[in-house]
Amino acid sequence: MFFAGIDLGSRKSKIAVFENDQLLSTYVDETGLGSARTAEMIMEKALKETGLSLDDLEVIVSTGYGRVVVPFAHKNISDILAHAKGSFWHFPSCRTILDLGGQDSKAINIDGQGRLTGFAMNDKCASGNGRFLETMAEIMGVPLEKMGEYALAAQDKVKFSSICAVFAKSEALSMMIKGRDKHEIVNGLHEIIRIQCRKLLELISIEKDLVMSGGVSKNLGVVALVREELGLEPLLAEDPQMVGAVGAAVVAREIFDRKKKDAK
Repeated sequence: MFFAGIDLGSRKSKIAVFENDQLLSTYVDETGLGSARTAEMIMEKALKETGLSLDDLEVIVSTGYGRVVVPFAHKNISDILAHAKGSFWHFPSCRTILDLGGQDSKAINIDGQGRLTGFAMNDKCASGNGRFLETMAEIMGVPLEKMGEYALAAQDKVKFSSICAVFAKSEALSMMIKGRDKHEIVNGLHEIIRIQCRKLLELISIEKDLVMSGGVSKNLGVVALVREELGLEPLLAEDPQMVGAVGAAVVAREIFDRKKKDAK
């Protein structure tokens, strides 16, 4: 039996295809202006890689910002549930999740069965998310995928006077004009993310094991600072930004299993 989860995020859209309870294939692409069309396009590409058709998928579950517009989804779920399910699938020892996405960040607690026990969101301030890093990378003239390396290579630390994204942007520009080393400025920007992550996690219970998910968790500088801040070694899936799509696929399989059980 085949199932799929689609995570239509603000920056990237992801699909995970399962065969029974095993991950068969994944696919990721940019989220276009038309969310429904993006969903159709990436599903088409994902299925082409597996040799399956849409009719071969027993249940499809969507999540993310565009979850309600996915035309072929049988059900949609919240990002929080998707990342909880996906993190637990990857790491059954997981009890705390730090999801750093394109537009918001979330801290999540789950129990030994992978059930949600608490969560907190940081969607009012932009300084802890992927868009913040993307904007700062453009300002600094540093490739987004290199931001973490720049932060780790800094010889000295820079402290920003505010963790607000708007003020930090202005301050970073001022530092550049004054000739401050780019690595140090980028390191300071990562310190802002560290502060935001700590504040968010303090709203829930910080328990072992900690899983980091979302696109920002691919940034080694952010991971290193979270490790240093908490004194915990974060667990990372092979591709952290796929965790939500994997979680949606896990829910799709659970829906099928329940229907099968009810039919008996």
